[in-house]
Amino acid sequence: MGTDLSQIRNIGIAAHIDAGKTTVTERILFYTGKNYKLGEVHEGTATMDFLQEEQERGITIQSAATTCPWTKDGVEYKINLIDTPGHVDFTIEVERSLRVLDGAVAVFDGKEGVEAQSETVWRQADRYKVPRLCFINKMDKLGADFEFSFRSIRKRLGANPIAVQYPIGFGNELEGIIDLLGMRAYYFDSDSQGAVVTEKDIPAHLAEKAAEWRHELVEKAAELDDNLMERYLEDESTITIDDIKKALRKGTIALQCNPVFCGSALKNIGVQRLLDGVIDYLPNPTQVPEVQGTNPRDKEQKLSRKHSNTEPFSALVFKVVSDTHGDLTYVRVYSGVLKKGTRLLNPVNGKREIASRIFEMHAKERVPLDEVGAGNIVAVVGIKDSITGDTLCDSDHPIVLERMDFPEPVISMSIEPNTADDKRKLSEALVTIRREDPSFRSEYNEETGQTIISGMGELHLEIIKNKLVRDMKVGVQVGQPRVSYREAIAGPATGCRGTFKKQTGGRGQFGDCTINIEPYTKEQAEADGLKFNDNVAFVNEVVGGAIPKEFIPSIEYGIRMTAKSGVSAGYPLIDIKVTLTDGKYHEVDSSQVAFEQAGRLALIEAVHKARSILLEPIMKVVILTPEDYFGNVTGDLASRRGMILEQEDRSGIKVITAEVPLSEMFGYTTVLRGLSQGRASNSMEFAKYAPMPMNLQKEVIAASAS
Repeated sequence: MGTDLSQIRNIGIAAHIDAGKTTVTERILFYTGKNYKLGEVHEGTATMDFLQEEQERGITIQSAATTCPWTKDGVEYKINLIDTPGHVDFTIEVERSLRVLDGAVAVFDGKEGVEAQSETVWRQADRYKVPRLCFINKMDKLGADFEFSFRSIRKRLGANPIAVQYPIGFGNELEGIIDLLGMRAYYFDSDSQGAVVTEKDIPAHLAEKAAEWRHELVEKAAELDDNLMERYLEDESTITIDDIKKALRKGTIALQCNPVFCGSALKNIGVQRLLDGVIDYLPNPTQVPEVQGTNPRDKEQKLSRKHSNTEPFSALVFKVVSDTHGDLTYVRVYSGVLKKGTRLLNPVNGKREIASRIFEMHAKERVPLDEVGAGNIVAVVGIKDSITGDTLCDSDHPIVLERMDFPEPVISMSIEPNTADDKRKLSEALVTIRREDPSFRSEYNEETGQTIISGMGELHLEIIKNKLVRDMKVGVQVGQPRVSYREAIAGPATGCRGTFKKQTGGRGQFGDCTINIEPYTKEQAEADGLKFNDNVAFVNEVVGGAIPKEFIPSIEYGIRMTAKSGVSAGYPLIDIKVTLTDGKYHEVDSSQVAFEQAGRLALIEAVHKARSILLEPIMKVVILTPEDYFGNVTGDLASRRGMILEQEDRSGIKVITAEVPLSEMFGYTTVLRGLSQGRASNSMEFAKYAPMPMNLQKEVIAASAS
């Protein structure tokens, strides 16, 4: 608790799959003394990959948090570290981690440079304004090229990379790194697993190269600071190492540059210097903007909290993990102090919570705490009714912190319990998984008796199925994965009427409303100041009391529920604006239920009049293939309705970026292996929704009706 806020760093490790994030994290744990043995991903012994699925597959599935110490210049710093997944199916884990972090280390493969998922992670960090360092890893890999990878950061990410290191050798000849600030060479002793570092003069054959990169470093640093630029123009030699560090720190925190480090985590080269860089260049909690929020009693009133222990308590829930000893709720404390046993308010749902126990986490290990101050990331036990994105705060000083946006699922499959007992367990298990994973959805279909689960990709659904069967012991049968389509309208329609009349002897039911409908986007809604819940905007323009005010919410509810379940093929209707213009009511027979039904009928008529179109998820696919198989791969993409966006040559490898409908991509990895004799690889992420060809729309609608 006593740690000075200036001595805390909240950082994440993020990158494309297989760039070496978890290996970097394992080395950090080893060198900070948190682990006494190196964990290896390929052996299934990585501390941060503690789930059985992670160890079997050699990938990270869920983000894992830990806290470790690092001493620099005689000062001990506290690093709260989150290791995130690289696979696009688990992009929600990266999203919610970046929301609560003050800085990040973006890891790149020294041979591949910036890859597809690297761009996604970078955009997420841009969205949350997270300062970043770059670590070009795997410099020991055959074909590694520091200068190519460095250029790809500038070219593909539009970033301003500034190299502070240069490797001594590449591939098998990697020996160490050159520090371009101090112009010294560092070698990492393999017998001590890199723990013993020797400082030497720069090798003669690299002196000229190092001088070139050093000159560029000083020039780039000078561009970040006007005073430094004046001195640079007068006499470059007067600029000290401290001057450069201050300029780089200022530029990094202001999102104007990204210092670039290099090395090989697997070969234990360069990780300690990267940790020094985290301290030197990434912000402490007091150097990021005050956290913003709103007053729950008055949504228009903006509030903020300083990162200080003396401010009222506020924290954001960014992850919930179910546990046999009580759910672990991961929170980032932004302001104030949280003591064990404190009663808190969740201003989002109005519920009271108790933080019965507080833990500092080290992957799955827990260290109990009595209290925790601002700027820290901890797990709390005792929180019952709060989910990812919710705020916890002092009851006397409520604030709602800005929520996170979660991506919509693009793929679904049916799941049916084997027995009545499994049916009961399944509904409980799905609620638990939904609390843990906001990108997961499930719904029960009354007509078919099936439960439909939806997620971000085939791997995502497979992991969830395995979790249900293996971890939660629920017996289920699963169907084939299927695409989550969306419905939209081709144009506007006006004067669409819905009339609901029912006479059953005695009091009847009557509701009548008229609506206009038009295509509408989230951006338009924001510009017009309208709410756009579930991609539908609703506007009431009824005048003269044609419909009593108490029935308007019922019409809106009927419209929204109908849009949610879809009109033509059972898929959600999105991107529309509905304007209620007129209607009629009956003094005796009108009711909320009648107007709800009138709203439903009006929307159905409006969609038919405006012409319904089906939208399908389009995936951005990046394929790396040897040139010999280029024709096979592009021909196959064309047969899948794929559109090639760009091609790039990269040392004997063709990099193809294409957009392909998700419906055409099931099992693609296996097909690609066959086309290339196992030598091509691919990555895939959701890009957008786009209209389907009419003949395929008819097939989907016919299939959903049968």
